[in-house]
Amino acid sequence: MLSPHEFATLVLLREERDPHDLDPVDIDSLLCHQLVMLEESPSGQAFPRITHRGHSILKAVGRAR
Repeated sequence: MLSPHEFATLVLLREERDPHDLDPVDIDSLLCHQLVMLEESPSGQAFPRITHRGHSILKAVGRAR
């Protein structure tokens, strides 16, 4: 089960917020739940991106686009 902070982080990632503004602990938890994955940018930095499973969670609670 996701905490309110983890769920909020997932919603903010969907809205393509700057991941540097998000709590790394929440990102780590979402990684463990396989709701986000790390995607490497051309500059070599890793950014969290929502997985299919993460999109399914957002859709189930009515927060998907």
